[in-house]
Amino acid sequence: MDVDPELIAAATEDHPGPTWLVGDLARLDLASSGQTEPFDAAIVAGNVMTFVAPGTEADVLRSLKAHVRPDGQIVIGFGVDRGYAIDRFDADLLTVGLSVEQRFATWDLRPLTAESNFNVTILRV
Repeated sequence: MDVDPELIAAATEDHPGPTWLVGDLARLDLASSGQTEPFDAAIVAGNVMTFVAPGTEADVLRSLKAHVRPDGQIVIGFGVDRGYAIDRFDADLLTVGLSVEQRFATWDLRPLTAESNFNVTILRV
């Protein structure tokens, strides 16, 4: 899903087969597109959280949580130097009732340090 129809058109052309949807993650409603069952997990890669409209981060997290089954996972990765600091992310997680299960500095699971400029956080719904 992406709010930009041109990106969805490119994804559809480059990778036919999956369902690609135009929409706002802050108002995610997959049931209206025929996806009524919750997912086991959601992967949010590519700095998505730093590209959503400022102030909607908690709404995005709440929407993701609503589409993942209880005890499922959400994995989110983004650069911590891109305007959405870890402390704000953590506050938003608390607001929507998500808990951090693990956190790393890279997708290949290197430990997060004070010098890390990226984070991969595994959340439990």
